[in-house]
Parts: sequence; C-alpha cells; structure tokens
Amino acid sequence: MTDLSKLQTGKLFIDGQWREPLGAGSHPVINPATEALICEVSEGSAEDVDLAVTAARTAFHSWRNSTAQKRRELLNAIADGMEKRKEELTFAISQTLGCPEHIARWLHVDGPIYAMRFYAERTSEMEKTEKAAHSILFREPVGVCGFITPWNYPLHQFVGKVAPALAAGCTMITKPAEITPLQDFIMAEIIDEAGVPAGVFNLVPGAGSVVGAALSSHPGIDMVSFTGSTRAGVEVAKAAAPTVKRVTQELGGKSPLIITPDADLEAAVRWGCEDVFINSGQTCTALTRMLVPAERYEEAVEIAQQVAEGITMGTGEDAFMGPLSSARQREIVRGYIQRGIDEGARMVTGGAETPENLEKGFYVKPTVFADVHNDMSIAREEIFGPVTCLIPYKDMDEAISIANDTEYGLSSGVWAKDAESAMPLVRRIEAGLCFVNGGEFNYDAPFGGYKRSGNGREFGDAGLGEFIELKSVQLPA
Repeated sequence: MTDLSKLQTGKLFIDGQWREPLGAGSHPVINPATEALICEVSEGSAEDVDLAVTAARTAFHSWRNSTAQKRRELLNAIADGMEKRKEELTFAISQTLGCPEHIARWLHVDGPIYAMRFYAERTSEMEKTEKAAHSILFREPVGVCGFITPWNYPLHQFVGKVAPALAAGCTMITKPAEITPLQDFIMAEIIDEAGVPAGVFNLVPGAGSVVGAALSSHPGIDMVSFTGSTRAGVEVAKAAAPTVKRVTQELGGKSPLIITPDADLEAAVRWGCEDVFINSGQTCTALTRMLVPAERYEEAVEIAQQVAEGITMGTGEDAFMGPLSSARQREIVRGYIQRGIDEGARMVTGGAETPENLEKGFYVKPTVFADVHNDMSIAREEIFGPVTCLIPYKDMDEAISIANDTEYGLSSGVWAKDAESAMPLVRRIEAGLCFVNGGEFNYDAPFGGYKRSGNGREFGDAGLGEFIELKSVQLPA
C-alpha cells in the first residue's frame, strides 16, 4: 500500500527545492470514509507566494525561449512519471476525496495522463507563424500563472492548467484545495524528477483567503486560472482586476438532461442518475435536472428510484459511490435535501439520514426528488451531492425553456432516439458542453461554460490558446 506519510507535506516546493514555509500554520487532511487524520499540510503565506513569484519570473526568461522539442520531451517525461506512480496518485485521491479506488483510477487519473501527452504534442504550436496581409503573427507565452484548483477533481484540473501552460512556455505557482492536496505533492516530485528547470513549477498550498488571494492580486502574476464556486470566482476576478491580469474560470453548474419522448427511457434515466451519483455527486458538470416528457414522467421516476436504491455505497471493489468529501459538505447536502422537502418536492428515495452500516464517514444516500419545478432551490442552486431532480415538460419548447432557465451554462445533456435527432436541441441549449446519448468526456475538446459558469476553456487546442499572447508584426507593405 502507498505510504502517503513519505510526502513532504510539511514543506513548499519553490524554485526547485522543498522549503520550510515562512508561516507557521497547517491544516489537517482527513479521510472522509473513516474520518481519520491522514496528515497535516503546511499552509503557505503571502510571503511564500512572493518567493514563488520571484522564482517563476526568473525562470520565465529562459523557459519561454526553450525549444518546443525540449518542452515536448519534458511533458512526455512527466506523463511517464504519472504512469509509473499511477497507483500512488489513485490512492492519494481515493484517500482524501473518498472515491472508491477502482473508480478513482479511471475517473481521476487515466484522463490526466492522456491530457499531459496531448499537450506534449502541442508544444510545436508555439513555433508556428501566420501571415495576415503584410503582417506576421507570432505566438508567445502569457507569462507567470497562478493556478487555484478544486477538491472534487484535483488531478484533472491540475493537469488542465499545468500541462498547457508548460507546453506554451509559461511558469507557474499552484495552490491545491485544502481537502485534497496530496496528488499535487506527488506531481511536484514527478515534475522535478522529469527535469523541469527550477522555478518553472512551484507549489504553495494554503487557505484560499491567503494564498488564493495573494495569487489573484499579485502584480508579478500575468494570469490566474481558477476552478471552484461562482461565489469564489467573483472574488478572484475582483482581486485580479487592479492588475488587469488575464483570468480564466471554470465555475458552478446546474445542468439539464433533456430526455425526448422517443428516447430509450430506461437507458437515459439510468445513465442520467449514474452521472449524478458518480463521485458522490461532486461533479461540476453533473446533469442534476432531468427533464422528462410529462406522459412518461412516473415511469421515469420509478426507474430513477430503482437506480438510486441499487447503488452500492462504500469504498470497496463493489462500491459505486463513496462518501462526500468533508463533514461540512455533508451538512450542506443534507440541508438541501431538507429544503427540497420543505419546498414541496416529493422525495422518492434517499434522504438526509445516515445510511445503514455506514455510521463512520461523511455519507449521504443517493436521493431522488420528483414533483420538482424549476423555481425550487434544489432546481436552481448547485448542491454538489448525490441529489437528482426530475422535472416534467409538455413539449420541446418548454423543455428548452426550462433547460436554459438558470444562471449557469456549464454542461447539459440530450438523450434522443439517436444522435442526429438530438442535434437541433443541442444547438438551442445555452451551455458550453453537451453530452448526447451517453457520450463521454473528451480531453481533445474544449471544456468551459457560458453565463456564470465561467470564462475561457480548458483542454483541447483551445486550452492551449488561453496561455498564448499573439504578437502582430507589421512589415512594410
């Protein structure tokens, strides 16, 4: 079994070295399935951020001029290191997030390894030039970046920021979420062992109100990329505004799944429920509003109930759903379940009570609400737990109206007779991502949202573009 105690969680990784933090604080990392302490992680300070920014700015002068081939070799070496330490990465995420190990392996680790290699093959984009009449366009790295990553998909979002930034020739400081920081310590070791020059990558864990705020407002940082709640994203944008730095954000969602009258209802409802319950509902793209034809509504409710009651909870090899990430998150989800009941929704199955035989751990039952209308709190606010809402519609115009009646626009889904039939609906939904008939997430395609779900894109070629400045050189006509 992986020994997480060997990680240097009492130190920060700055300028190619593990250093003692300038501050004295630390925070506990708890296993949400057992409620046991895993370790303590040192908290960085604003002064630590200053040191990291200085290191990153110094390294940027040479790193930005490194060859695309050199960066390609280094990114592939990082991917090799991730493959070599895949079980450690999987174990670290499973232990801190609570996702069963057999699921964490493919859900949290396989994709990021692929994405690292994807960007290794995109380093040559930085050496391409374009002609525009009598002008030449050069691509240059945006500069020093600050990355603030979330607790729910920690390695996924780490790689979605770090990999394209490295490919572009940027340097960076990363701040992991306090709940799930350990994979970042493993990645720091992998990046160092791959031979990435000192100062290019720096790791400063700590509180969002301290380290996150310092990264967002620091005049020596050219770009900040944040993944988290819309509320926190607004604060990041405010802090970044005085220095006019580039800001990209992947924020909240309350995403719809439209099931058409001619769809395979059994397959659609089952997939939609499992989409919400995977990762214990802690997925920003979760399709938590299931829109069902009114004439098939009760049939869909019955299927959803069967799916929810068939979910195996725990962290064993047969488990589909682990605990929530923290006691605080469990209380938030329990609160929403009670609000749903208080607002008049019909709780079909689940509830706020502790699941049987799972007294230890931050577990909440998979919960299905029916008789939900779109102005209820459980249909408008991001719950971030295993709670799905079934909403009836009378025709496709009403389905689209309900789907778009939200301040968010991160994700969506359509399940129709076939993919071709789904496309007219896909074009009418206001969201940056749409899953059709169970389509899977694709790391080659851009990921990001409309409206208050953020700005900018991660993954795919568009993800690299966020780290590029275009220089237009005007030649004599």
